[in-house]
Amino acid sequence: MLPNPDTVKNDIDRLTEEQLRQVADFIAFLRFRDRRHRQVLHEDQLASLASEFAEEDSRLAEWGMGDYTELLNHEDLS
Repeated sequence: MLPNPDTVKNDIDRLTEEQLRQVADFIAFLRFRDRRHRQVLHEDQLASLASEFAEEDSRLAEWGMGDYTELLNHEDLS
């Protein structure tokens, strides 16, 4: 059974600022959770994302290895 909206409004009107912040945080959490549950990815979308991130990961790894090799060479010279 849903609460009476007027009762809820009256209860909200009596809250402190800190309690209102907590209520606002909780409402934001509920909205976030609701959006997360409604978001459905299909298998082909997941495969596409995995492929995209794999390519990006490879590029980042290659870029990082160049810096790492340079760092090792610098240490060898020291």
